[in-house]
Amino acid sequence: MPEISRFYGIVIKMNTNEHPPPHFHAEYGEHEALVSIVTGEVIRGNLPNRALRMVLEWRGLHQVELQDNWGRMLTRQSLFKIEPL
Repeated sequence: MPEISRFYGIVIKMNTNEHPPPHFHAEYGEHEALVSIVTGEVIRGNLPNRALRMVLEWRGLHQVELQDNWGRMLTRQSLFKIEPL
């Protein structure tokens, strides 16, 4: 699963063979959450509150880039790195 960003110990990844709804994976230590690109809702999993707040802030700043990467993933193009928080 390609890493698209990393900040404060949080790793953001997007699988190249994903399923709807559009989402990304956020990992922090042993925690992992799937986060909706569109709504910011945690689809599955969990993160500590502080890490989740940072992930949601980052998502808000980079929602367009995340949507672009989702489209690239659907057409089997390589994903772009996204600036950290």
